[in-house]
Amino acid sequence: MKQSPDPAAADPSADRRSDGVSHVTLSIGGMTCASCVRNVGNALQKVPGVREARVNLALEQATVLAEPDVRVEALATAVEGAGYTVLDAQDEHQGEREVNARWRRFVVAAALAAPVVVLAMAHMFAGLDFPGFDLLQLALTTPVQFGVGYVFYVGTWKALRNRRANMDTLIAVGTTAAFGYSATEVLAPEALPGHAIYFEVAAAVIALILLGKYLEALGKSRASAAVRRLLELRPLTARVLREGAEAQVAAAEVAVGDRVVVRPGEKIPVDGVVLEGRTSVDESMVTGESVPIEKGPGSEVVAGTVNQNGSVVFEARRVGEDTVLAAIVRLVSEAQSRRAPIERYVDTVSAWFVPVVMVLAAATFAYWNGPGADTALAIGVEPLAFALLASVAVLIIACPCALGLATPLAIMVGTGRAAQFGVLFKGGESIERASRVDTVVFDKTGTLTQGTPRVTDLATSPGVDETALLAAAASAESASEHPLAAAVVREATRRNLSVVRPSDFSAVPGQGVRAVVAGRSVAVGTAELVGAPPPELAASAAQLEAAGKTVVFVALDDRVAGVVALADTLRPGAREAVAALAPADLWMITGDNERTARAIAAQAGVRNVLWRVRPDGKAEEIAKLREKGRVVAMVGDGINDAPALARADVGIAMGAGTDVAKETGEIILLRDDPADVPASLALARATMRKIRQNLLWAFGYNAVLIPVAAGLFTAWPVFGSPVTLHPAFAAGAMALSSVSVVANSRLLGRYVPHIRRRAARRPRTAAPATAPTEVPL
Repeated sequence: MKQSPDPAAADPSADRRSDGVSHVTLSIGGMTCASCVRNVGNALQKVPGVREARVNLALEQATVLAEPDVRVEALATAVEGAGYTVLDAQDEHQGEREVNARWRRFVVAAALAAPVVVLAMAHMFAGLDFPGFDLLQLALTTPVQFGVGYVFYVGTWKALRNRRANMDTLIAVGTTAAFGYSATEVLAPEALPGHAIYFEVAAAVIALILLGKYLEALGKSRASAAVRRLLELRPLTARVLREGAEAQVAAAEVAVGDRVVVRPGEKIPVDGVVLEGRTSVDESMVTGESVPIEKGPGSEVVAGTVNQNGSVVFEARRVGEDTVLAAIVRLVSEAQSRRAPIERYVDTVSAWFVPVVMVLAAATFAYWNGPGADTALAIGVEPLAFALLASVAVLIIACPCALGLATPLAIMVGTGRAAQFGVLFKGGESIERASRVDTVVFDKTGTLTQGTPRVTDLATSPGVDETALLAAAASAESASEHPLAAAVVREATRRNLSVVRPSDFSAVPGQGVRAVVAGRSVAVGTAELVGAPPPELAASAAQLEAAGKTVVFVALDDRVAGVVALADTLRPGAREAVAALAPADLWMITGDNERTARAIAAQAGVRNVLWRVRPDGKAEEIAKLREKGRVVAMVGDGINDAPALARADVGIAMGAGTDVAKETGEIILLRDDPADVPASLALARATMRKIRQNLLWAFGYNAVLIPVAAGLFTAWPVFGSPVTLHPAFAAGAMALSSVSVVANSRLLGRYVPHIRRRAARRPRTAAPATAPTEVPL
């Protein structure tokens, strides 16, 4: 891979955070295992002014938080001083070139190693031999060992220069020992006892490890596709109305306030609000919403989504790096670079892993060439040759690479998969904590409920038309700014009723409004304002209030004619979401009154309810639950619930589709769908399962196969037969270990939370575009 001539070019994502700390992302070349991660991290941490350095093997990146005066050049120098390279992060084809380069190295190694292995097998089983037989194997193996295998020597030299060892060290030492022993037998046969050559060991080990490296790079490239897919959503051009004509410009040149035209089948270039036209928009790429959403005047549109079947004109509100899509890309990229707490254990193991393996290999060699010599002779093998093979097998079988990939690769795939469902994790720590949540606390307003009141019931006196009553009430309320008045007007508009501007309008604080509509006097408000209702309306009002609804009376020409009931209703799917969270302990917390709180909780299926709780009190209630040993997730809208979101173990901010850069929650949900709460926790648990599976595989693989490679079951036979592990098979097993971790992590890319596997998402539609219905008042 090409080194960037300008280290600053490696810093496309460098920015200044709100607290003044510089956030720099470097693309690192040359890392092969967990030891390399530790080496790069230590080197960066030593740069004066660096507060934190997070190195990710799967992404091949280092994320650095530093003082503003720390220069990128200083960071690049530290990385290069540790023996690694800083690459051009803006080079989109860098990963593809690395995959292709690893494939070419493997092909060359395999082409030369294959005849060496064939010759060795033919000699062993068929007694094949001819003049120059050994020299031919030496000639074929030498370019494999020192040509394509040169990369392992380079890696070893860089590690030793920093007084450390890594995976390259194990491979270089092991294959060099096998090659050197065999070359000595060929060129100076009198120097060693017996006559045994193991060129096929050196050639096959290098070829198989290069195959594993290629498959690993291919798997990592495909696993890291989430951010690339998001970036591909960005349209390159936009059609803007300027001076009355359409002009096609680069999307980056669209300014706030521009009027943008989007035709059917085109991508929306920036965020904005529709001014003219109606259409449906496919937002699945950004929010995970599978059903196209109807858009009309006043509807918000998001960059990267696809316009379906109508032309619209919208006003640009957020452009460039301020768009929702840009914020999603930023959050996903940062989440993939943040380490999970479980990686601390991997760091501890990786610091000792390679030195311990080298000590074990040396002990293996010493044993079989000393105390175990008689056992080797008993199975018909020269002790020195067997000691060499066993120690080489120990060096080759050990795989710190699998340990280094186990956690970051699963997090990378998990965060990318979650983003496809409109769920944004802020890093590995968020995922790990979310996977342990046993208590979920919901805010009521805007979380379980719609957040705005709407008309739920109408009751009228005998002889009064329900539609006429609603039209009269909406007309009178149309001059009011009260939230309940707006809800009455919205309901009339939804029913396509004509709303007439009132005359002689007056508002009575705390009671309601009086107005004249089409020559008739209309009063909307409390019983104190409109007068005593007839008994049947009073009974209906009492029943509606008992259900937690707000009741307003409507009087026409000074006679109480009906009742309008309003309530903040449950979001669609809220009850299903609550049911999906079982067996977690569920709570609802609200500043509303007890009657309304209990009514909403009963509708949602939440048993534990706290009412009349102020925003600061919500944080205190969360703290009380945590003091009981609970792992608490708080679900809120990320604004007035900010203290509680911050106090919880996991803060989940809902409905962030138009404000995705919130700092309140550890998990951000791009949609207003309560079903995404259980989906986000399920995704966290699935990701942690993959991490544990990967670590179990990596640790278990080494724990089982290193003793086999060392010849433990040769000295103490199993079922009466000695068990040995040829170095070539050890190399294959090592490659399989890394590939298995990659493949297991990639399976997470197919995971679908149970609640998202149910029926198709409910469509959301805009108001119909038909003419209003005139209703006689």
